[in-house]
Amino acid sequence: MPEQRMQHAVQTSTLADILERVLDKGIVIAGDITVSIADVELLKIKIRLLIASVDKAMEMGINWWESDPYLSSRAKKLEEENLLLQERLDRLEAKVGAIA
Repeated sequence: MPEQRMQHAVQTSTLADILERVLDKGIVIAGDITVSIADVELLKIKIRLLIASVDKAMEMGINWWESDPYLSSRAKKLEEENLLLQERLDRLEAKVGAIA
């Protein structure tokens, strides 16, 4: 009589598989910290953490790293340009104010 083996459908996941799923779908961790004394709120901190791939984040409309001057060389250039334009506007407003 041949030996019969029971087959199990066991799904194993490696860390890479789990990470791929999390980055593909995204995960949000949210929490609030409140410091109060005698029912008087002194401090409230809202903590939000989003873990997702860059593609998924951009799909959701999140792209803050593109305008962060510490993370993007283009953002640094835009920040410098914005500062120059603001200084120019201040000078023009001062001239118009002197005329009026």
